[in-house]
Amino acid sequence: MSVLEQAAAARVAAIDLARATRAEKDAALLLMADRLVERTDDIVHANGVDITNARANGLSEAMIDRLTLTPERVAAMADGLRQLAVLPDPIGDVVRGSTLANGLELRQIRVPFGVVGMIYEGRPNVTADAAGICLKSGNAALLRGSGSAFASNAAIVAVLRKAVADAGLPVNTVQLLDATTRDSVKELMRARGLVDVLIPRGGASLIKTVVEESTVPVIETGVGNCHVYVDSAADLEKALAVTVNSKTQRYSTCNTAESLLVHAAIADTFLPLVLEELQSRGVTVHGDARVAGFSDAVVAATDDDWGTEYLSPDIAVAVVDSLDDALDHIRQWGTGHTEAIVSESTTATRRFVAGVDAAAVMVNASTRFTDGGEFGFGAEIGISTQKLHARGPMGLPELTSTKYVVTGNGHTR
Repeated sequence: MSVLEQAAAARVAAIDLARATRAEKDAALLLMADRLVERTDDIVHANGVDITNARANGLSEAMIDRLTLTPERVAAMADGLRQLAVLPDPIGDVVRGSTLANGLELRQIRVPFGVVGMIYEGRPNVTADAAGICLKSGNAALLRGSGSAFASNAAIVAVLRKAVADAGLPVNTVQLLDATTRDSVKELMRARGLVDVLIPRGGASLIKTVVEESTVPVIETGVGNCHVYVDSAADLEKALAVTVNSKTQRYSTCNTAESLLVHAAIADTFLPLVLEELQSRGVTVHGDARVAGFSDAVVAATDDDWGTEYLSPDIAVAVVDSLDDALDHIRQWGTGHTEAIVSESTTATRRFVAGVDAAAVMVNASTRFTDGGEFGFGAEIGISTQKLHARGPMGLPELTSTKYVVTGNGHTR
């Protein structure tokens, strides 16, 4: 089928799915999870084809890490679907309600978007996450993954579609678009009227293209040039733990810290500690002149470094003279994703939280916590850095719209 034919089929499926009960949707999610586990060998084998091709095509190790599926990662995908099944169903929730002076009863309730298109790179685990969160929120999903993950995504979607059908829901609740040509992306972006919302998830160029060229409404997910700011009032033991975890717990994620800002008042004490620890873990430090004075291994930082989402064992480090200087640096180079402060000063943390413009702000905690699962939302469909409708990790409520239901008793105006 063409993309438009798939979108039309998704719209038909969305009509039935919008009427599905929570029990029906949860049963489908649990069956999807069980089938993923049962078919782990098939999925990992298909992923091996993608990994072999990726290495032959010279993909970076960070991208290969995002692409790789292991039995443990498949199990985690299944667990994400099971977690969704126990979460409340947002459909029908009353956002607000009142009885007007004329006796009319007014309710604003949550309803599905209808058809959600997803364009994403690498990470085949996103396929299961997106399918599950769309299903739970009553939406049909059109998934367009990257060509590098096509075999993996095809194997996963085949399992999910069979499970959805066996659970009694429309099979076209989940569909995978062709990833062997760019035409499918263009057609999806132009499918206004068939696709209700489009969510891009990937690198800056992908997101920029979708935002600028799509005629379908877009929820923008952004890249993560995340900062850790170590304040003059920081507990240095906490600062070291937060910095190292933010940078090294996993290099290839959007909530990994890419920049470290250290207050000049504690630089002489803290920088030798953190540079030694980062370098011992194989992290290349790109630093300003003051940072370079603490280690010959520091690479001179350029403007490109301050604005880069590395997704690799690299970090940009600068010394700042004040909290305001840290905020100015973040305003200039940050991407509005996640920013962290380490400080024992309530005044400083309040100023930072109020002054920084980001979807998530961490106080004495790792940037790696910006995640739908860590926030208790279940599997997320992405992390939005925009300011309309959804911001931060997008869970079930963010995959809904609302409608007003007005009930009268023969009322006329």
